[in-house]
Amino acid sequence: MRSRPEARLPANFVPAAYREVSVQPYSGGWDEAALTAHLIGRDAYRTTRFVLLEGADRSALVRVSRENSGSSPPLFSAIESAEVVALSERCHLVADPNVDVGNPTALARAAAANGFGAEDTVVVRGQDSHVNFIHRPEPTPIRVLDLVPPSPSKLARVAAEALAYRNLPAAELRLETLDVRELAREATPAETLLIPCRASGLDFDQKTLFLDERPAKQDWVLLGCERSRQIHHHFYGDTPESIETCPRSRLAADDPPTLLRCCLLEEGIEREGPHAIVPWGATHSQVEEALTELLEERDDG
Repeated sequence: MRSRPEARLPANFVPAAYREVSVQPYSGGWDEAALTAHLIGRDAYRTTRFVLLEGADRSALVRVSRENSGSSPPLFSAIESAEVVALSERCHLVADPNVDVGNPTALARAAAANGFGAEDTVVVRGQDSHVNFIHRPEPTPIRVLDLVPPSPSKLARVAAEALAYRNLPAAELRLETLDVRELAREATPAETLLIPCRASGLDFDQKTLFLDERPAKQDWVLLGCERSRQIHHHFYGDTPESIETCPRSRLAADDPPTLLRCCLLEEGIEREGPHAIVPWGATHSQVEEALTELLEERDDG
């Protein structure tokens, strides 16, 4: 007896494990009735939740449920119901041995790279020939707001690494950089610039000194943030003219969800509306925590 089909899959759906996807050759009809009739009554392995039926030039994806599919199902049992997830018109195969098919962001990126989007179901044969899919890929955009140089952005790199090894919902990082060299050029020219510390790629036309080296007091403009002004006050007893560089000062209430760093934050992460702030020297685990909050919050919404 065919049971009531389960609810349709949401956008960005990826099976929890690729072992839930069974790939089977198929030579029958490609309409919903033919696909489901082919599967109902056939034995399925106990971890199988989805069957990819592959023909010579097309494929279709079907979700199945089995008899005795409780906490301790038998090794094999008959399929009781089948619901088409994607007919052949919307089921697309991508072969890319570099894709980690257990990673939602990697699957979404592979879909986009091959021209597929929110109306498609994309099945990827990736690393070690494993197969998995993403249904209606619509990765959540996360703006990464960071200072450069040094380049490339450290925060963007760490965020990309976190998405690569964590099973987080599919995301698309959109880097927006604030180049401190441009900030300096746009400000009133100063004979001497004072910057917080030496960093690769920081080259200026004018004389440049470094706050952490505690140079002799001069008539300078500080290129820094509130923490730099606090350190300057500690060293010299006053607050200098300064050019603000803190990414947090650039946040607006209507900005998209943003990941950024702030050196006033020393531990943990902070939330400011839809944004997540991590310490300036954030670890992978702190960036991972911030991304988890941003993505799971959007996923729940």
